[in-house]
Amino acid sequence: MSGGGDGRDEVDGQSLGEFLGQLAARMAAPGAGATAAVEGALSASLVAMVGRFTTDEEHAELVGEIVAAADAQRDACLQAAADDETAFSAVAAAMKLPRGTADEQAVRRRRLSEAQLDATRPPLAILRSAAELVSLAERVLPVANRNLVSDVAAATAAARAAATTARLAVEANLAGIGDERARDDLAAAVAEVEDLARRADEVAAAVRERMRR
Repeated sequence: MSGGGDGRDEVDGQSLGEFLGQLAARMAAPGAGATAAVEGALSASLVAMVGRFTTDEEHAELVGEIVAAADAQRDACLQAAADDETAFSAVAAAMKLPRGTADEQAVRRRRLSEAQLDATRPPLAILRSAAELVSLAERVLPVANRNLVSDVAAATAAARAAATTARLAVEANLAGIGDERARDDLAAAVAEVEDLARRADEVAAAVRERMRR
């Protein structure tokens, strides 16, 4: 998934096969960050689909809100995929800076720290999207079309995967960030993934129980 220019449009227009081919190739990007973004977009798409097939008039307002929110999160995840590649390119450029002298080493270290801090922003955005998507799945499940409740669980499974993958993308940059407060803030943000994963698992358990009835 390529960034640069209007990266969001490029990501949106790329085929799944092209993305998977790039992911499998010996290329620096796409990688974990883009993968997390795609997992989040899959979750959003599933939530929106369930909503669009849930047509009871009594729940129309709620479902309309959920569908609109899910569509917005899909767009946010696609934007994060494009932003992730741009951020990774900046990290790669910083790593190539000269380091033959003490001054060059200091400049390189500072630039790399800044670039790695910037590189945590796209996966942090994915974490926020994943949390919102689990909430949307929790809201839609009680009213969802009975034939599609398994897709609600699939949506939370994808959101869970997005969050855990995004956490890894953040943690991969922590060691190189010189700002201790920023590192602490990032560590606190990714710590919330455990609660998100628990909630996702609870939705899946509720769905499986419902399907047994």
